[in-house]
Amino acid sequence: MAINGTVRPGLIQLKVLDLDKTLDFYKDILGLDEVGRTSDGRVMLKAYDEFDHHSVVLRKASEAGLDYVGFKILNVAQLEDIKAKTEKFGYKVTEIAPNTEQPGFGKQYKFTLCTGHEFHIYTDVEQAKDHPQLRNPDIWNKPPKGMRATRLDHFLLYGPGIAEAERFMVEVFGMYVPEICNTPDGKRLATWITGNNKPHDLAFVEYPKAGKIHHVGFYLETWEDVLNAADLIAINRLKLDTGPTRHAITRGKTIYFWEPSGNRIETYCGGYFAYPDSPQRVWDADKLGRGLFYFSGEMIPSFLEIVT
Repeated sequence: MAINGTVRPGLIQLKVLDLDKTLDFYKDILGLDEVGRTSDGRVMLKAYDEFDHHSVVLRKASEAGLDYVGFKILNVAQLEDIKAKTEKFGYKVTEIAPNTEQPGFGKQYKFTLCTGHEFHIYTDVEQAKDHPQLRNPDIWNKPPKGMRATRLDHFLLYGPGIAEAERFMVEVFGMYVPEICNTPDGKRLATWITGNNKPHDLAFVEYPKAGKIHHVGFYLETWEDVLNAADLIAINRLKLDTGPTRHAITRGKTIYFWEPSGNRIETYCGGYFAYPDSPQRVWDADKLGRGLFYFSGEMIPSFLEIVT
């Protein structure tokens, strides 16, 4: 449920190096469905349990990384309210006409946070042709493929000034912050933010370079699905980062790896239910290794150092 109008992270556009090879990964291994292609050659995809036209877009580029992320807003009135609050907060907002930047999407607004990340907000989206059934529905239309990703779930963004970014998400998007990690002097090192009952829709880590992405997360149904993802990582000779393991932060059960273009992917399941009236969980920076990797309790250097 959307608690204050921000429904969920519903869109991400990623830069990839080898479009064909990387697309094969997203379709055959991660298990997304190709929806179509834009006039400029971008590929639109969705997970099998998503209703909206598409959620993931791949764009061929000279380097891997993030173009932008998008959040779905509950209705037009709240979309316009968030647009006005964003401008009052101090970020310049640009309108995108319907069915231009993203086929199937209505009017969008875009702006850039202090962290250097471009955000889009929207409310109107066409239903996908192959959406989950609505009347006497089966559990799926056709058997899920590969890792059986059910949905785009969250992303972790790296950039400067995350304390301001956290404040923006709370004050403007109406989200809340179930968990944080602080440095010894009390400054924010990392923050996990949600607009519903998930432990996080997005997270930020303080980082000197702007506009970086650590990973994009896709939700799986079970721990057995996470183990199946591990098998597919090994069988397809993908580069593993860490896992299968679990977090203490969010309590998700997880595995991290890199897709063929070098963007990090997380497939995970579980996690606690978040509520806005729950006390905030606080981690000290020297305990972050245990928070992220509960079994070993030790930080993995690559996890903090490699971003795109």
